[in-house]
Amino acid sequence: MPPGLRVNAVAFISAQNHPIIVRTFSAQDETTIKYHYIAHTSLDVIEERVNAAGGKSTDCYLGLLYAMEDVAVYGYITPLKVKIVLALALSDSVVRDVEINMIFKALHMAYYSSISNPFLTHNDDSVDGSRTLTVGSTKWKNFRRRIDEIARVVGNPTSTSIGGG
Repeated sequence: MPPGLRVNAVAFISAQNHPIIVRTFSAQDETTIKYHYIAHTSLDVIEERVNAAGGKSTDCYLGLLYAMEDVAVYGYITPLKVKIVLALALSDSVVRDVEINMIFKALHMAYYSSISNPFLTHNDDSVDGSRTLTVGSTKWKNFRRRIDEIARVVGNPTSTSIGGG
C-alpha cells in the first residue's frame, strides 16, 4: 500500500439499502455524520453504475464513485447485492485500482466470514420482512475487529463506530 493511503470510513449497506455498519477512523466525533451522509449518497451512484451495466457485469469493484472535499469514495457490490463503501483521505500519492480492490476483497471476506457463522443471530422483525443483520450485538465483535485490522494495515491506528456498530 502507498504510504499516503488512509481509510477514513467503511460502510456496509444491505441489499435493501439499510446500513449494516458505518465504521469511521477519524479522531473527530463531529465528522461521523459526514460519513453517514457519504454512505447514503454513494447509493445513488452505485445504483446508476449497476443499472448502466444492465446487471450483467460480473465485476464487483465499481471504482471511484466520487470525490468530495478531502475524501475519495470507492464502491464495491457483492454478488448478494451488499454494498461496501470505502472513504479514503485524499492525498498526493497515486492510488491504484488494484490496491483498492484488494482492500475491498479483504472487507468482503471479513463480512462473508461473519455471516457464515452459524451462531450469529439475525433480526427477523424488520418492517419489509427482510432479515437485517444486528451488527451492534456482541456476536459481531469479530467483524468489527476485522474491519479495524484491515484499516490498521492500510494505515489507520484509531477507530470509532456509528450506525450499527
